[in-house]
Amino acid sequence: MVAEANPEFLEAQYVDLVGFLRSVIIPFESYRRKAPGIIAAFDASSVEGFESINKSDMLLAPDETTFAKIPWSPHRARVLTRIYRPEGSRYEKDPRYIAELTTQLLRDKGYLPLAGTEVEFFLFRSVKVDVSNPLRGIGYVVETTESAWDTQATALRTKKAYHLAEPLDTLEVVREKILKYFSEMGYGFNATHHEVAVGQSEVSVKAGDIKFVADEVITFKVVARVAASEAGMTAVFLPKPVYGDNGSGLHFHMSLWDPSGSRNLFVEEDGSLSQLARYFIGGILEHGRSLAALVAPTVNSYRRLVPGYEAPVYLAWGYSNRSTAIRIPATGGSKELARVEFRSPDPTCNPYLALSATFLAGYDGLVKKIDPGDPYEGNIYELKGSEALPTLPKSLDEALDELESDNEYLRPVFSKELIQSYVEVKREEANTVRMYPSPYEIYTYLAL
Repeated sequence: MVAEANPEFLEAQYVDLVGFLRSVIIPFESYRRKAPGIIAAFDASSVEGFESINKSDMLLAPDETTFAKIPWSPHRARVLTRIYRPEGSRYEKDPRYIAELTTQLLRDKGYLPLAGTEVEFFLFRSVKVDVSNPLRGIGYVVETTESAWDTQATALRTKKAYHLAEPLDTLEVVREKILKYFSEMGYGFNATHHEVAVGQSEVSVKAGDIKFVADEVITFKVVARVAASEAGMTAVFLPKPVYGDNGSGLHFHMSLWDPSGSRNLFVEEDGSLSQLARYFIGGILEHGRSLAALVAPTVNSYRRLVPGYEAPVYLAWGYSNRSTAIRIPATGGSKELARVEFRSPDPTCNPYLALSATFLAGYDGLVKKIDPGDPYEGNIYELKGSEALPTLPKSLDEALDELESDNEYLRPVFSKELIQSYVEVKREEANTVRMYPSPYEIYTYLAL
């Protein structure tokens, strides 16, 4: 693929702890000459959560399996990279390295991890944010092509837009362009449709190992933003950008297979859920509160995790039950499709860290044989006080507290330094957001 390409520039991309995609552009001829060795360097002290200024040099080597020409800029190609220290060792805070280590750990124990995900997001006609003068006041306004106050065409109803077809679905043309670019970058999808909320879409990406699926998510967010911009729109991956409608999740679909990849270990011969799968579920539920800091990692995440909007609140599991944190999807009898769906994650997570942590939590359940209890059959949002179940944290601060006290299950892969750096970055983020009064606070308390 590289030999056939003839771009002028190569964008060497890497991902930071929080999940931002970063890049440095080099001449393509330089890449061709140096790959697969070191192709670029960067200042790790300028990347939040990485290194201090006195040990800031880091090096980038290409993962050539991710090389692709950029569809909207044919003179440019991209490649995702591996981060190295100057002495030649892999950088222990590189999120893609974490995904590799997690996969290797599971393989060494006799399990082949398979992951997939559903990317939910909004396509707004515009997003106007005013934080330029917080002493004067702050606020934001979103406009869609589907809300009654933003369109002269037929408007969609709140929480009623699931699987609507054209012409009511005004986003399909944009989704098709997104998926065209996504395909040209080397990735595929299983299905796409209008989601429940006004202005909301979903794309289910192809399954693969942990790093591959995280690469898909990172790449998808880029192509969605570019394709949306070309259509005069803005792609938004915030979990809860608007009040009163469903938010956006990044549901993880997970299973473990035998080393050859020929047998799904989550299903018995008769098609029932295996005991191994139950232990895997038990591990995720056991560590669900600390996992929240990694899978729902923003202040905004906890505006989504409230009752009534198909987002989990209670740490429970059930068959075909979208009110629980873990759902066992119906498969129509297919053993290959048997899997666990974890519904807490949202698109603001770092997918390399979040997927890795979730698989490690599930693996801890296997090791300790943590039974998840009986599946919950009812609508868990109608839970009575007498049926108390463990809940997800109600804030990012609470989730970070949980991560600080419960992280041993991560330690076979996540270094102590990585966890500390991640918590520090997220604490600062939460503290900063806390200092800004919200418009609704003013509306609620102004007359007191």
